[in-house]
Amino acid sequence: MSVQELVFGFGAHSDISDGPELLRMAQQADGDGLDLFSLSDHPYLGGRLDAYATVGFILGRTQRISGFANVTNLPTRPAPMLARTVTSLSALSGGRIVLGMGAGGLWERIADMGVPRLSPAEAVDAFEEAIVLVKMLSGGGPPVTYRGRHYQVNQIEPAPVAAPPVWTGSVGRKSLAATGRVADGWIPGHAADWLSERYKVSRPVVDEAAAAVGRDPREIRTVFNFPGRITDRPMAATRDGDGRWIGGSVGQWIEELTGAVLEHGASGFMLFSPGGGTPDIVSLSRWAREIAPAVREAIEKEDG
Repeated sequence: MSVQELVFGFGAHSDISDGPELLRMAQQADGDGLDLFSLSDHPYLGGRLDAYATVGFILGRTQRISGFANVTNLPTRPAPMLARTVTSLSALSGGRIVLGMGAGGLWERIADMGVPRLSPAEAVDAFEEAIVLVKMLSGGGPPVTYRGRHYQVNQIEPAPVAAPPVWTGSVGRKSLAATGRVADGWIPGHAADWLSERYKVSRPVVDEAAAAVGRDPREIRTVFNFPGRITDRPMAATRDGDGRWIGGSVGQWIEELTGAVLEHGASGFMLFSPGGGTPDIVSLSRWAREIAPAVREAIEKEDG
């Protein structure tokens, strides 16, 4: 893997009152050379910032960093409109957008928004159709007519802008297979890193589905949402009794992440706080200025 393909970012779960601090963090991360920031997308929570409004606002106040919803609450954002949103953000920001996609998890709350409830199988079918349709409605070309089970569009002109990369938060086998067929990346989630059983049994499903439709599985990157503490001194144990990463010194992080790339095919990391929330700004600075450059350097030495 080349250093250019390796991405580092941070994730946030932001209330409306957190807006100024979130902007400050994103601007610091932008200046420090991080690649990505991400926001959770829970539109049924009235106190939260809307993910796409916030991504657009931050992209307008930064220069290099890309943004994405980690992951988009698809049932509340129909695919044709989502295609318009992400292609517009791409055009306005110079391509600094990733489309994070989820089939929808908290259906009790999603249904509260007035969205028709889908079974798990139906939700995954709609999720795969949506990814296909977003790509069809991007990149120019003739008007699109699409007749799916969940989406039907008639003679809709695609945006003259390429679709952004699509990364999914797939968990179930059917959703993982859809990722392999039509997506560009996979975000295993907070509970699954490269040493977890969930990752070990899930990634092969993605790879097999990709190969079955003639895709190279290596083209589908794995980007980990990765919570943990960055400590001043080395920790006696960097993983808990269940094997989950809990953090460590800068050196321990560098060693762990370098191994994840070289030995397990990781291609990106999104830093979260130990509890899975927004990291503090001091940790974000150490992540960007100390850990990410050192991991890139270690990978470059191996590649070189």
